[in-house]
Amino acid sequence: MFSKEESKKIRQEFWTTFGKEYPRKWLLYNTKIKDVTLKFTFTTKIAQVSIDIEPYDDIIRAYYYDKLLSLKNILKQEYIEDILFDDRYILENGKVISKVYIELMNVSIHNKKTWEITMKFLNNHMDKLESFFLEYKELIDN
Repeated sequence: MFSKEESKKIRQEFWTTFGKEYPRKWLLYNTKIKDVTLKFTFTTKIAQVSIDIEPYDDIIRAYYYDKLLSLKNILKQEYIEDILFDDRYILENGKVISKVYIELMNVSIHNKKTWEITMKFLNNHMDKLESFFLEYKELIDN
C-alpha cells in the first residue's frame, strides 16, 4: 500500500514520463463541445481512453450519446474495434455519465512494470479516438 503522498508522486511521475515519451498536444478537454471531453484514465486497476459526456442535464447527455451511438459502426470498423458504449457509466463519486471507451485491464499506475504497455495503449488509442472525433465533430455537435 502507498500513502496518499506516495501515490500522488507515482502518478505525477507516470504522467511526466508519458508526456516525455509521447510529446504532443492532445485534444482532451479542448473539444469545443461543452461537457464532452476526451480522457486518459490510469488507476491501480485499469487504463482507459474515452469520450466522456458529463452534462448535468440528462437530455443533453442522451443527445450526445445518441449522436455517438449513430456512429458506432464507423468507430468500430475504422478506428477501434473493441470500443465500448455505456449510456449509464457510474464514476467512483457516484455521478452517472455516458462514456465511449476502450479499456486495458490488469495494469496499475503503482506498478512500473505495466507502464510501458499502458503508455503504448494510451497513445495508440487516444490517437485513433482523436482522429475519429475530429473527423465527425460537426456531426456530433449539430
